[in-house]
Amino acid sequence: MLWWKAFVLGVVEGVTEFLPISSTGHLIIVSAIIDYPEPQRATFEIFIQLGAILAIVWLYRQHLGSLLRRAPREAIAAGLFAKTGLAFLPAALVGFFFHHLIEAHLFNPPTVAIALIGGGILLLAIDRKSHASSTTNIEQISWSQAAWIGVAQTISLIPGVSRAAATIIGGLLVGLNRPAATQFSFYLSIPTLGAASLFSFYKARHDLAFGDGVALAIGFGAAFLSALVVVAAFVRFVERHTFQAFAYYRILLGLLVLLLV
Repeated sequence: MLWWKAFVLGVVEGVTEFLPISSTGHLIIVSAIIDYPEPQRATFEIFIQLGAILAIVWLYRQHLGSLLRRAPREAIAAGLFAKTGLAFLPAALVGFFFHHLIEAHLFNPPTVAIALIGGGILLLAIDRKSHASSTTNIEQISWSQAAWIGVAQTISLIPGVSRAAATIIGGLLVGLNRPAATQFSFYLSIPTLGAASLFSFYKARHDLAFGDGVALAIGFGAAFLSALVVVAAFVRFVERHTFQAFAYYRILLGLLVLLLV
């Protein structure tokens, strides 16, 4: 039965997608452990990613709705959408042109392990260093800050790096404080993961298998609910703590994977 595997991978996606620990890396590792059947994986990963995206939209529905209402008449609100779009572009372009190369050569446990360790060391070093945090509200983000965060996000195309880690690190380096860097990472995930899901759907359109609707629904629901809980807790966590625990976790997990593969 696929339902329990669908539940496990849905929870893995929801728990890891918005933390700086790499959802792709965890999905590759866990999929190998539980032997999730390859023919169904393309469809399934699209569904669980959509569940995670929906969790962000739901949690921030009031602010997102306010931005949408204000955008036609307020430059700040419209600007945030435009800057999010700017930050989205670098990874979108690199991913579009190089996805075959990335998938063929980098989607394997050793690459994930090395990226986890390297990203953990970088996160540890940057989080320990004192940075001038000039931006405490994402509506204050400048065009240059958004652009550099977008450049940082391209590194997350390497599985194991983590989209959340790359964008949060980028935010810290350009002057956002931890809560602002985290929230902008969440908002940037909406177009990034949405476009990635649509692109994956298009690439696999001839091979998609919707036969096990129950497994798809379970995975979607598990990703949505677990992301709701984790994101809400993570927001409270970063208001009072550093990212060092996540950095150490990445390093330890990467070392464990290297020992086992």
